Amino acid sequence: VQLQASGGGLVQAGGSLRLSCTASGPTFSSYASGWFRQTPGKEREFVAAINWSGGRTFYADSLKGRFTISRVNAKNTVYLQMNTLKPEDTAVYYCAAVRGWYDPTPHDEYDYWGQGTQVTVSS
Repeated sequence: VQLQASGGGLVQAGGSLRLSCTASGPTFSSYASGWFRQTPGKEREFVAAINWSGGRTFYADSLKGRFTISRVNAKNTVYLQMNTLKPEDTAVYYCAAVRGWYDPTPHDEYDYWGQGTQVTVSS
């Protein structure tokens, strides 16, 4: 599975962005997916995850209510809608995929990673 993340950019605080993660391969609909973010000098941080069908979603507690993960398997794409963005949301955002997880939050649960997309929120 190859993943391509896109949709990052520069946005003012309070604004919104939608990230996309598009996968190659016909079996992506059987993979669980997650979004993580990372800033320089810090560990990769869990943002959100979604199971293969989209029926189960998970969020970092601090992001609940502002971020929404979803997927359209017919398009091999997972989305991360980010609203009411804050400067502290500035990071490189990565999408990831795995056949299945015991726990969706650790980054080492995931086998496949996209290249990352930069999100910068100005104050």
